[in-house]
Amino acid sequence: MTNETLKTLETRRSCRDFKPDMITDEELETVIRAGTFAPSGKNQQSAIIIAVTNKELRDQIMEENRKIGGWQEGFDPFYGAPVILIVIADKDANNASGTYINDGSLVMGNLMNAAASIGLGSVWIHRARQEFESDFGKAILAKLGIKGNYEGIGHVALGYPAKELPKPAARKENYVYYVR
Repeated sequence: MTNETLKTLETRRSCRDFKPDMITDEELETVIRAGTFAPSGKNQQSAIIIAVTNKELRDQIMEENRKIGGWQEGFDPFYGAPVILIVIADKDANNASGTYINDGSLVMGNLMNAAASIGLGSVWIHRARQEFESDFGKAILAKLGIKGNYEGIGHVALGYPAKELPKPAARKENYVYYVR
C-alpha cells in the first residue's frame, strides 16, 4: 500500500548543495505550517520555529555554527541554503516527562518531510544547542522577544536543490523485529 505521504517519507534525502535562489513565501509558509502540526508531549507544543531568511543574520548564524563545528574559515555548514529554520524547545515544558527534545525533533522531521513533499531540499544541521547556550544565541532570542528556558534542537537548512538528490540506500537487515 502506498500514497503520496509514504512516497515522500521513503524518498526524502538530505540536501547538501543548494541553489542561492530564495524560496517563495508560499513554500516557506507551507513548510513552517507542517512543523507546527508535529506531535508533542501532552500537546504542550514546547517547540518554537525561528525562520531566518535575512541573509545577514543567516550568515552570522552560519559563521557561529562553523566555529562551533571547528571547520575552516569559508566553509558553510548550511551548504549555501538561503533559509535556516531553527527549532528550539522549552526545557520547562512537560517538566515531569521531559519530552521537549522529542517534541523539537518531531518538528524537525515534519519540516524536512514537508519540504520534500513540495520539491525543496533540506538537511538537519546540529549545534543549535551550543549556539543558543552562548551569548550569541541568547542575543538572538532577546532581540526576538523570546523569553524562557529554551534549548536549541536543530537547524533545517532549506532551499532548492542544486543537483539531483541521492537515491535511498537499501534498508538494513534486522531493522524491524515482530512480536505477534
